[in-house]
Amino acid sequence: MSEQQEVFGSVVDVLERLDIPYMIVGSVASMAYGEPRLTLDMDVVIDLMPKQAQALAASFDPQDYYVDLGSVLEAIRVGGHFNIIHPASGLKVDFFLLQRDAFSQSEFARRRREAFDEQRQASFASPEDIILKKLDYYRRGGASKHLEDIKGMLRISGPELDLDYIDRLVRRMGLEDIWQRLYEESQKER
Repeated sequence: MSEQQEVFGSVVDVLERLDIPYMIVGSVASMAYGEPRLTLDMDVVIDLMPKQAQALAASFDPQDYYVDLGSVLEAIRVGGHFNIIHPASGLKVDFFLLQRDAFSQSEFARRRREAFDEQRQASFASPEDIILKKLDYYRRGGASKHLEDIKGMLRISGPELDLDYIDRLVRRMGLEDIWQRLYEESQKER
């Protein structure tokens, strides 16, 4: 098992043990439905209650992980984010508190259980919602890694995707041009 699998897997184990609702998003999630790539962080949306903060922070050995309980509590208070860092490897897990808007709630309700590795299952955002987020991130920042992640997802999971859902939301989000181009390119590759 790689150090990355060990570190990220330990986070999944803690969330499962503490029964904290979560979903993995970002590049780690896109790899679950697509193709692998190098990443040094895992992004997780978490529905964390204040009474769970202490148990979460205490679950990580301070000799191996850096986690600041004050940052966790502040993130809960303002609806922000915090992270846990594994200094020896440079790996980081960014936790984003679940937002209460309709889209975030719908996305969280659509999460699915998928294989995380050979030993465990985990909760992931749906592939459709990952594609939508990555399209939006690309529009905002222009980082090509988001488009590459989407292309990998289309190659691996394309036939299983709910294209009607994606089409409906890209229209609502104003992302039709980017999506159409990527989808058409993926069809030519088949």
